[in-house]
Amino acid sequence: MIVCIAEKPSVAKDLAKVLGANSSHDGYMEGNGYQVTWTYGHLCTLKEPHDYTDMWKSWSLSRLPMIPPRFGIKLIDNKTYEKQFHIIEGLMQKADGIINCGDAGQEGELIQRWVMQKAGAKCPVQRLWVSSLTEEAIKEGFNNLKPQTEYQSLYEAGLCRAIGDWLLGMNATRLYTLKYRTERGQILSIGRVQTPTLALIVNRHMQIQNFKPEQYWVLSTIYRDTLFTLQGGDSEEAESPENSEEKKAEGLKSRITSEEEGQRALAAIEGRDFEVTAIAKKSGNEAPPRLFDLTSLQVECNKKYSFSADETLKYIQSLYEKKFTTYPRVDTTFLSDDMYPKCPGILKGLLPYASLTAPLLEKKLPKSKKVFDNSKVTDHHAIIPTGVNPAGGDLTINEKRVFDLVARHFIAVFYPDCKVSTTTVTGKVECEPENGKKRGNKLTFKASGKQILDPGWRVCFDKWVEENGSWRRDKKSTGEEEEDKKEDLKMLPAFTKGEQGPHTPTLSEKWTTPPKPYTEATLLRAMETAGRFVDNDELRDALKENGIGRPSTRAAIIETLFKRGYIQKARKSLSPTETGINLINLIHEELLKSAELTGQWEKKLREIEAHKYDAHQFIEELKQMVTQIVHDVMNDQTQHAIKPTI
Repeated sequence: MIVCIAEKPSVAKDLAKVLGANSSHDGYMEGNGYQVTWTYGHLCTLKEPHDYTDMWKSWSLSRLPMIPPRFGIKLIDNKTYEKQFHIIEGLMQKADGIINCGDAGQEGELIQRWVMQKAGAKCPVQRLWVSSLTEEAIKEGFNNLKPQTEYQSLYEAGLCRAIGDWLLGMNATRLYTLKYRTERGQILSIGRVQTPTLALIVNRHMQIQNFKPEQYWVLSTIYRDTLFTLQGGDSEEAESPENSEEKKAEGLKSRITSEEEGQRALAAIEGRDFEVTAIAKKSGNEAPPRLFDLTSLQVECNKKYSFSADETLKYIQSLYEKKFTTYPRVDTTFLSDDMYPKCPGILKGLLPYASLTAPLLEKKLPKSKKVFDNSKVTDHHAIIPTGVNPAGGDLTINEKRVFDLVARHFIAVFYPDCKVSTTTVTGKVECEPENGKKRGNKLTFKASGKQILDPGWRVCFDKWVEENGSWRRDKKSTGEEEEDKKEDLKMLPAFTKGEQGPHTPTLSEKWTTPPKPYTEATLLRAMETAGRFVDNDELRDALKENGIGRPSTRAAIIETLFKRGYIQKARKSLSPTETGINLINLIHEELLKSAELTGQWEKKLREIEAHKYDAHQFIEELKQMVTQIVHDVMNDQTQHAIKPTI
């Protein structure tokens, strides 16, 4: 008998249907030579300190660091879990073979391996690896089973992650709690990923709190209903070689630092004609947005629908289990080459989007390296629809919203680029001469606008109408008048070089603004890139290797910070509590709170998975780090303490 072990009962049911195991029993299904059983996610966990020795049962500074000679696992204390485990154990003891059908990822590998170890399984084990739960994908997976040994490095990386979290979390939490707490029962939770994430939020909060706004003025003018902004002074006298550096510095700048200077410039150009001096047009293409990985989907859902990262993960996980989308816990935005022949079939299945897919299905789909790239895909490809028609699915309104984003992004990547034309118009105003000078300065102004020449992929997200050779969003179809207004403002009228006319200058008072608080969207991006902020997709891909946490765990980390009382939310903005601020200020060890240094540890975990780094070396480095941290904190003579959050 072959025993198949899935990670959830619902998944086991799908597998059993494909395998013909239709006879139901307590805790498993049987038939056609298979027994299909399941876990409930984690059934086992690493042992707690007191499981190794009674000395670690009570919290004591003198007994730190706690470093077991060998890490062990145990069943989670839950009657339902214990009952299911004993069923699994009985099946595996009699099995001729086992097929590991856990989620196809690092965590899924760890969950099932621990159960098999605890059950004492001795028979050969094979691995099922699927990216969706459709019947076709499951059949294909069972036809391409691999020996479990091929996934040993994946298990080792997951094990190192769990041990690293244990070593740092258990020791640092006890260390800081015993050293700095002010009330009995107060726990100061320290984590390998949660603490540097908290540090990101605290550091941003302090930047905002310590920000000192600076006043400045902007000189602008309206010519032919178009706003032009000052770009800088162009005084021939100031630029003359015989003039001093001081006089050159007196040339007006685009950001004017005194009201007196601004009023002087305003007075100098009032009543004098504006002249168009240059018109530059540049055509370009805007590529379709990338497919989603989990983080980018969470970012988009937070921006568009204010979903938390955890909520988005639950919605996309449900869509996966309902067979509408592929495996969600991924960190790539690319598809492997073998997915290309399947894409027409997926598009055909998206019946609610037939008006968008029909033009694509009339000809051969384009195959872009920006979409299909084997070198950018490891365990799984980007999140895409499976091709199962969502119209008949029992989806909640929020699941429909998430699916809609995934579907439209998938369709859009096969559409042509959006063609745009960017126009920059430069103009000048000759200033009134001062103090008997023959000539005055000239002030240069600029305005830029963008025309949509061909919306291309943009039709997948909005309806567009053509007017006078350019395109604009159809306000009636979008219902987003404010956004449409912004698009319209980018359009410039036709200007001619050398034309002149009256204009209306204004001087506006401005203040520099502090950085914005994190939202879950911007925090996820910061975690992904170890605190570095980049808009460029390719650069962000390079930084992902050093990101803190994994796509599947970042939502849980943010939720943990809320539960610990370290952060709070006002509308979309995240801010630290007093306890969170005090905790980060208390920690002097950079390894505990630096996103960049934690990212380096994450990189090593990825290298373990890729056979490029030794797992034993990683654990030894962690042990040394924890030992050093304990030594440093124990010798801290400062009088610090953290008050609990009220």
